[in-house]
Amino acid sequence: MSGGPKRMWGGRFAQDTDALVQAFNASIDVDRELALDDIDGSVAHATMLGERGIVPEADARRLVEGLEALRGDVAADRFDFQVALEDVHMNLEAALTERIGPVGGTLHTARSRNDQVATDLRLWLKRQIRTLIELLRRNRRALVAAADRHFGVILPGYTHLQVAQPVLFSHHLLAWQEMLARDEGRLADALARMDESPLGAGALAGTTFPIDRHRTAELLGFARPAANSLDAVSDRDFAIEFLAAAATCMMHLSRISEELILWSSREFGFVSLPDSHTTGSSIMPQKKNPDVSELIRGKTGRVYGALMGLLTVMKGLPLAYNKDMQEDKEGVFDAVATLRACLALQAETVRLLEPNAERMRAAAADAYSNATDLADHLAKNGVPFREAHDVVGRLVAHALERGVPLEELSLEEMRAVDPRIDEAAFDALALETVVGQRDVYGGTGHERVRARILELRRELGDDHEPGPGTSDPGAPEP
Repeated sequence: MSGGPKRMWGGRFAQDTDALVQAFNASIDVDRELALDDIDGSVAHATMLGERGIVPEADARRLVEGLEALRGDVAADRFDFQVALEDVHMNLEAALTERIGPVGGTLHTARSRNDQVATDLRLWLKRQIRTLIELLRRNRRALVAAADRHFGVILPGYTHLQVAQPVLFSHHLLAWQEMLARDEGRLADALARMDESPLGAGALAGTTFPIDRHRTAELLGFARPAANSLDAVSDRDFAIEFLAAAATCMMHLSRISEELILWSSREFGFVSLPDSHTTGSSIMPQKKNPDVSELIRGKTGRVYGALMGLLTVMKGLPLAYNKDMQEDKEGVFDAVATLRACLALQAETVRLLEPNAERMRAAAADAYSNATDLADHLAKNGVPFREAHDVVGRLVAHALERGVPLEELSLEEMRAVDPRIDEAAFDALALETVVGQRDVYGGTGHERVRARILELRRELGDDHEPGPGTSDPGAPEP
């Protein structure tokens, strides 16, 4: 180690650290991301040390001034991080001591790198989650705006990827919105649970100094200090919970992407994706590839991997801190960056996509998606539903043989299958009727979807001008 930075823990060691061990042990290439959060924690700690008289107030002021100068260098990317100093904590402390002298060594009074890193990661993740929640809100607003803009477009709904029943395209978009609303709720729940400060827990047992952990928690914007020092330094549940929420959100984005990929294919032709968010082929000039949606679908695995990686790191660790936990950050950092990029791109894709209303309607009409409504019509006129189901099944078979939709069968053809069918059956088969009669809370009926759009616009603070879906001020509430 001669000629390089001095180890800040080497007093009891007779030999220098092996170069390979030093490189293997260091985390600075990853945890330098926490530098500004580490400075925040140090400023709060130094302030409290001065207020409590643990260090002289003048020394505390020098510590804070030195840390603020370091903040400027880090923010401007002028700070030289060194592998020999292992991690972000010791890099910053060494630089501080070099700048302000021996008083810099008092900064580590009554704390440990164990409570430092746990505090830093919580601070960093709290900030990132707030950004992700706003991105989720942006996506939800984009979906509600698209549902409003394209109100009235009829889309075939699917089960088993087979046409099932027609729905409003707006209703489908709002189903995606519900997924992302739950994701927002999960992140908000995780944020509330992680809102406690480990600072002051020390290495594992607290400290003999008369510190004020409530004060440092307050200075750092935490709701409370962690209640148990052993748990405070060894808990990574907050990171696991975030990764679980992120993985679920990526699963939702992947499902949305899968539908956009299918719908934009020539075989479906339901939507046109924006040129700005698609790519071409190096060999096939006709191609328009949904690469953004495919990459979102593919990157879901990265976030799943981060979750499984941290669960595996933590599964066998005894209390309290173990070096294994150095592996907690890289996956979290990558998951945040991945989710942030995917959310930003998905919002723009939704904002710019255009549905092919004619193609959607034709697909719904051609696949007997109104068959259940004819059965319902018969049931409402006294035919037991199981009998009605059988009658309509035979009518579908007859229509398939003729190659026509149900509504193009004559009344005589229908009555030949069951004489209880009346002229009103044709009204029941009209797609607008099929959609509109599902007037139950949460259903695809026009008034229900219109009311939900209005409700969501209020919830999301979206004050744009009403579109065709919400132009009726007298639309009933659900």
